[in-house]
Amino acid sequence: MALKAAPILVCGCNGNKSATCPQFGVLNSSHRQSSFLNLRIQRKWECLSHRAITPVEDEIPSTHATVEGDTVISPAVGFHHDLNSLPKPLSASNAISSSGDGSKVRVAYQGIPGAYSEAAALKAYPKCETVPCDQFEAAFKAVELWLVDKAVLPIENSVGGSIHRNYDLLLRHRLHIVGEVQLVVNHCLLGLPGVRKEELKRVFSHPQALDQCDMYLNKLGVTRVSADDTAGAAQIVASEGVRETGAIASARAAEIYGLNVLSERIQDHSDNITRFLILAREPTIPGSDRPYKTSIVFTLDEGPGVLFKALAVFALRGIDLSKIESRPQKRRPLRVVDDSNRGSATYFDYLFYIDFEASMAEPRAQYALGHLQVCILHVVFVICIKCN
Repeated sequence: MALKAAPILVCGCNGNKSATCPQFGVLNSSHRQSSFLNLRIQRKWECLSHRAITPVEDEIPSTHATVEGDTVISPAVGFHHDLNSLPKPLSASNAISSSGDGSKVRVAYQGIPGAYSEAAALKAYPKCETVPCDQFEAAFKAVELWLVDKAVLPIENSVGGSIHRNYDLLLRHRLHIVGEVQLVVNHCLLGLPGVRKEELKRVFSHPQALDQCDMYLNKLGVTRVSADDTAGAAQIVASEGVRETGAIASARAAEIYGLNVLSERIQDHSDNITRFLILAREPTIPGSDRPYKTSIVFTLDEGPGVLFKALAVFALRGIDLSKIESRPQKRRPLRVVDDSNRGSATYFDYLFYIDFEASMAEPRAQYALGHLQVCILHVVFVICIKCN
């Protein structure tokens, strides 16, 4: 699953709106078709990347909409009696130097050992050295500062939805998406050795993990206590040693912190899958030998049907869209509909994130992006990733 990439430059051209667009790969069948597809795009838009997709494995745990990160080390064997000996998560402020000797791929993730993000990193790179980070942004910075080679971070969960924090960080840090990995969530109820689940009065976990196990917890009749992440909840139960407290986390967290698995697969929805992105400093090289996926981000000018026209440039060329996400722009969230000073309406100005199933080595994808920028001169950087 090792992937490499290089940017491709695609430039939009200013042109007559009423002219046809053969240079964009659109059939020159009629005047009306071309003028219908021409659209205005207000700002430079950019492609985030393409990524390789690893098939889902039912027996490997994953996280929901806000996947917690975990610490990195080789698979745990038994209980760590000295919890202080576990790797300490990097923070955005203390990431200074790397202790790696270069013999292994170093992969950053958010959380502590036993978190679902750690499982995702180990699934993507089974022999890697995992590096825990206390926050998502610390994982981004660890890659930028050459402390690690890759970062594996959650982006979307089938139950909880998109993880918007990481969408925002993708634009801020300019790393390249070089792969994807998908994990099935297997939430477990954990307790101290010798404790039965009927004895529990309080259960710790991440808020979204608690929500995803709502029916089970209601039946159990326990008090829910929020924690920073699922693995952190397991660590709390192990360190405090209070018999009436339990945690919702992965089976791996139970193994690391010396807890017993009291119940497995307690989530409300069995088909609970989290999608993680693999980030790196260098992009992958686009090709046409196998399926590829491309991610782009853009903002549109005002006008009726502009989003429809933007999406049509892909449909005309038979390019499938696999993901559409919108986020309000933080620097300029409101846009005035007209220039008058009387009764002018305002609405949110959005960034649009789109994934499409094509490689930038394909002419149809190049034509689509060129057509998308028909009214501007900005250069677009595109990175392709193989889909395994």
